Amino acid sequence: MLRSVLAPVHPDGWPFIAAALILALILFLVGWTPLGWLALVLALWIAYFFRDPWRVTPSRPGLVVSPADGLVVSADRAPPPKELEMGEASMTRIGIFLNVFDVHMNRIPLAGRIAKLAYTKGRFLNASLDKASEENERMAIRIASVEGAEVAVVQIAGLIARRIVCDLAEGQEVATGERFGLIRFGSRTDVYLPPEWAVLAIPGQRVTGGETVIADAVARETPRQGRMH
Repeated sequence: MLRSVLAPVHPDGWPFIAAALILALILFLVGWTPLGWLALVLALWIAYFFRDPWRVTPSRPGLVVSPADGLVVSADRAPPPKELEMGEASMTRIGIFLNVFDVHMNRIPLAGRIAKLAYTKGRFLNASLDKASEENERMAIRIASVEGAEVAVVQIAGLIARRIVCDLAEGQEVATGERFGLIRFGSRTDVYLPPEWAVLAIPGQRVTGGETVIADAVARETPRQGRMH
């Protein structure tokens, strides 16, 4: 029961939490009580931001799960990032925008081997914009999937985000739903898939990292339509 209410905090968040708590203590000691309470609230919000909840990942050959919590802002076609050297042919790109209230842990969308990592410096545009995929600071990851095809997942910094954390290494074997990093304070995560794979995500849909199935390599169905109600 407690697991469903309290989530662990990612280690990357503890320095920020500690700084906010120390600031709150100092403000209380010097008599600036209202500001001390604000600093305490800030510490609680930072702990909330860096939460790392447990997830149950669906398991079946061909399933691609969401690499992040957030809002699907695009499900279109685009060439993969050039730095990944995957060619210039368009792939299916599913873009997920994470606001400051979303869980910011990133998870592997499909099991396989890390074929290439490529970090690119760039701008810090609003991550909900499609041009952020090409212009913003990012960490691009090429995965030789267990399905035989290569896929990519890209961590993209946003308007507020200033640090991308990626714990992967080239040659590493990864499992579907496995944690691999995070982006601090608002961001975007894109997934690039073979165009023939069935897309199950719908723009405007909320997805859960490691749990929501966003595509299927073996299913043969037409793109889904969504209705807001």
